[in-house]
Amino acid sequence: MSEPGAEGPGPGPAAIQVSRIMRPDDANVAGNVHGGTILKMIEEAGAIISTRHCNSQAGEPCVAALARVERTDFLSPVCIGEVANVSAEITYTSRHSVEVQVNVMSENILTGAKKVTNKATLWYVPLSLKNVNKVLEVPPIQYARKEQEDEGRKRYEEQKLDRLETKQRNGDVIFPVINPEPHTVGYSQSSLIHLVGPSDCTLLGFVHGGVTMKLMDEVAGIVAARHCKTNIVTASVDAINFHEKIKKGSVITISGRMTFTSNKSMEIEVFVDADPFVDEPRERYRAVSAFFTYVSLSKEGKPLPVPQLLTETEDEKRRFEEGKGRYLQTKAKRQAQVQQAARQ
Repeated sequence: MSEPGAEGPGPGPAAIQVSRIMRPDDANVAGNVHGGTILKMIEEAGAIISTRHCNSQAGEPCVAALARVERTDFLSPVCIGEVANVSAEITYTSRHSVEVQVNVMSENILTGAKKVTNKATLWYVPLSLKNVNKVLEVPPIQYARKEQEDEGRKRYEEQKLDRLETKQRNGDVIFPVINPEPHTVGYSQSSLIHLVGPSDCTLLGFVHGGVTMKLMDEVAGIVAARHCKTNIVTASVDAINFHEKIKKGSVITISGRMTFTSNKSMEIEVFVDADPFVDEPRERYRAVSAFFTYVSLSKEGKPLPVPQLLTETEDEKRRFEEGKGRYLQTKAKRQAQVQQAARQ
């Protein structure tokens, strides 16, 4: 369900909350809810509040389309029978985009216990219902303090630059490997093919960002499970960039490969290629890309060591070093945040 919340302390319009009880088909064999299910709920909440805001003033009707999801950490697993409460609030608007902050809290409805499981930042752009290639202007929001607007503008410029850099390096293709050895890149790499139907799409006839993210998480999970042969869960997702829209009737190929392993985590690169067949035949194109991080768990839910990835080619070794750099950078940021919190 979706309902407006009370006016909060933030600069945007009233927050909203989307809540749903987690069912067995939302979870893996160990009872942990798939990361893709949570990502889909996060995107639904973001789409509701951003579309509502973009239609809050007189003008062309529009639908807010997901352009980017910033790094998202899975702080705690959500289990079958718990309620996931997803709250969303607009925190910044530029001329043509909306920043939405989303928090996910799990609730045990038997005991009343609650815990924060996710925090995410999403960026949307409003597309006209009359012309899907036309990006409309976003109604500005009022900020409680000028610092909030300045900080939001800084985040906007940073994500804009990162999206451009990601698109420029986004030409890799995964090829099948014959008789691969265990723990090599080729051994665990996986692909999923999906025909985009009406239930996957927005009013404009393009795929919901949440649907795409759920499929990407499924493929990343298969890669991780093949590598470890254990129960695995999503630990985090680096920024997900939506480079181009995917139209109804397209066939999409979601491909994943392992790029890096530490002692207790795995980085998996996932990208989505689209083959449009209906109305507008065109060459296959790269629509979405992201890095997912997974951890291996025992039957008791305790972290297990991850088998080290065996790199064979120069490209695999290069990707491993790049993944190691991202891992060390994230680790350093996390340690800095802990130290800063301890000083406060």
